[in-house]
Amino acid sequence: MTPWLRGVRETNGINLHYLRTGGANPPVVLLHGLMGSGACWTPVARVLESGFDVVMPDARGHGGSSAPHHGYRYDDHASDVEGLIRGLELSRPVLLGHSMGGMTAAVVASRGAAGLRGLVLVDPTFLSPERQREVHDSDVAEQHRQALGLSRSDLVAQARARHPRRSLELIELLAEARLNTRLDAFDVLTPPNPGYRDVVRAIDVPTLLVIGDHSPVVTLEMATELRSLNPRVRIEQVQDAGHGLPYEQPERLAEVVASFLRELA
Repeated sequence: MTPWLRGVRETNGINLHYLRTGGANPPVVLLHGLMGSGACWTPVARVLESGFDVVMPDARGHGGSSAPHHGYRYDDHASDVEGLIRGLELSRPVLLGHSMGGMTAAVVASRGAAGLRGLVLVDPTFLSPERQREVHDSDVAEQHRQALGLSRSDLVAQARARHPRRSLELIELLAEARLNTRLDAFDVLTPPNPGYRDVVRAIDVPTLLVIGDHSPVVTLEMATELRSLNPRVRIEQVQDAGHGLPYEQPERLAEVVASFLRELA
């Protein structure tokens, strides 16, 4: 594998850091979830890089990107992605997002301004108002505050015990990403999120919704309802995966995505 490019692009008054596989292939932009980073897409990008120019930004407050004191709602994240697409002059990119990145990608697509070729949503944070309040009122931010006081090796050891089937490479990348996630980034959990049904109705590009067979977020029943709201939505369920699908089944996810991308070409 040739070393990937690293870059920084100024947009909306902040700097966004990104990794990029480069080349003259069609562009695909991968958006990570809360406490992730662009580098956490490494196993997926390895599969895609032979046919696509894969761009992996760090969201604001994450990785090597700026961490302003405010501006962490989904509309802010979506505007950052639009700015990155414009700044890098990406022509008709496909946008792929997981969890927080999935909701961000859906919002970008629903706006219709980014000139997307297609959209891939990997278990996006499509949460009911009740569930949004539960998550916001939980101790997830406090858990992160405590994690920031741990060493990288402690975080890696904890994750290896909790997720024995994940690769050591991914566990180390996720530990690094977590230590580089600022507490302000948790403002994205403040209700209300954009109404996901309205967002999905407004999407006008081919869309692949990928879920795990035991995800607590987007269930098969919910995915089926979303498809009924928008006939451009196609559902793919990956076996033996939960919400952490890109970390539990990265190669399988990459195969599913690559197949969809080839159809769009």
